[in-house]
Amino acid sequence: MNLPNTITFGRLVLTAIFIGAVTIGGTAAYIVGLIVFILAAISDWLDGYLARKMNLVTSLGKLMDPLADKILVASAFIFFTSQALCPVWVTAVIIGREFLVTGLRQIAVEKGVVIAADRLGKWKTTFQLAFGITCMVRLIEVDWNILRGLSGMLLPIFLWGSLILTILSGVNYLVSGKKLLED
Repeated sequence: MNLPNTITFGRLVLTAIFIGAVTIGGTAAYIVGLIVFILAAISDWLDGYLARKMNLVTSLGKLMDPLADKILVASAFIFFTSQALCPVWVTAVIIGREFLVTGLRQIAVEKGVVIAADRLGKWKTTFQLAFGITCMVRLIEVDWNILRGLSGMLLPIFLWGSLILTILSGVNYLVSGKKLLED
């Protein structure tokens, strides 16, 4: 297994640690969750960068990278919903879009077509990860007045930005994959 794929699999491990930390709860566990979430977000960028830079793009990486992203984001949004930081319907739209795009990609593969991630999808993921980091800062109960205040201002921007980009990128995938759905 090459380095980018190892980093991708590492993100799955980081996601499991994140889930464990937020399940335990409390300030110390949330700090661990924040650090792990940041590392997972960095790994999302790093594995793709290295795969392209080192010419190590593989079929396994094309499958596992978006899957690892989806597992991290879905886990985080479900948790943030349980903490009243994200409306249930927003989480449902975000996870629903992921199922839609995954299904469309599966149909494309069956027809010998590759649907690559587009810029809207990359921006969507960036906003989702930024929302996750902001939520984790918000949950940490220490006297970080500046950070808590800043997170309070950024939270709605990243939440609604995530939602809008999720919808736009989902529609973009549907429009570009329209012919795949016609038999």
